[in-house]
Amino acid sequence: MPLLSTQLGCRDRLGAWKARWGIGRMSYLTPPGLYAIGSPGSDDPVIVTANYKMSYDIVRSALHGRNVWILVLETFGINVWCAAGKGTFGTDELIHRIDAAHLTQAVNHRTLLLPILAAPGIAAHEVTRRTGFRVHFATIQATDLPEFLDNGMVTTAAMRELTFTFRERLVLVPVEIVLALKPTIFITALLFLVGTAFNEAAAGFTAAAAFLGAVAAGTIATPLLLPWLPGSSFAVKGATCGMGWGLVWLALAGGDIGVPAGAGTLLALTAVSSFYALNFTGSTPFTSRSGVKKEMRIALPAMIATLVGATLLWLWAAFL
Repeated sequence: MPLLSTQLGCRDRLGAWKARWGIGRMSYLTPPGLYAIGSPGSDDPVIVTANYKMSYDIVRSALHGRNVWILVLETFGINVWCAAGKGTFGTDELIHRIDAAHLTQAVNHRTLLLPILAAPGIAAHEVTRRTGFRVHFATIQATDLPEFLDNGMVTTAAMRELTFTFRERLVLVPVEIVLALKPTIFITALLFLVGTAFNEAAAGFTAAAAFLGAVAAGTIATPLLLPWLPGSSFAVKGATCGMGWGLVWLALAGGDIGVPAGAGTLLALTAVSSFYALNFTGSTPFTSRSGVKKEMRIALPAMIATLVGATLLWLWAAFL
């Protein structure tokens, strides 16, 4: 039986850092199966998690000094909540892993402790019917597991609360930046070349800087300021940040740019920031698939119309 350490080493922390930046993210996993922490016996608890290594590491590090069994499901490197939605952290996989690990031979009891966020993928009654194991949805955060175990496996209201703090939003920003990196580099280079061709290198740098600022407004400022930005739509929140950046950029540019070109730039930067902010919906705990689709149907045409309007204003300024 593999014995797990609850101490995370430099390699674990480096792997987590790389995953945050999208480096080897889809291969950051651990083999599924049954593991032991401490010296668990037949009466010790069985905690179920996903084989996304960051989730697995958080769970094992939270259980320092405990004697517990860890049953790791094959989720193909996807975290618990997303895997539950996809079906990989699901009823059939849980039942299969119970059989494959010969769990009935390892423990006398018939209770499995699962993350609350796994509930969308697990039919608890079906697991009990087919295996005899009762599913107990324990906590949302792995860090609450010690308190949960010490309090007689009672889930408090705080353990059911899903937070999305400034720090929790901040750690998601690197992934947003990486996802935006390739198109951002291409568009930045294109804007620099076009600006330089029609004017001079300074104009190319100015155009590139304006665009990069709008990208930062959508990928960094919007996630960090999320609770305080107006509206419930991510596109609107991103547009607010983009418009703020556009006004700052116009103030820095001075009055030489002219009204039509300035208005076009403000519209374009607003649309760019709004687009990148809309991508953040997949990283939050309070969006739904149907809600995202509805927002995209409304927001994307509005962004396209805004960019068309910006282009017309630029052409007006060029040939006025």
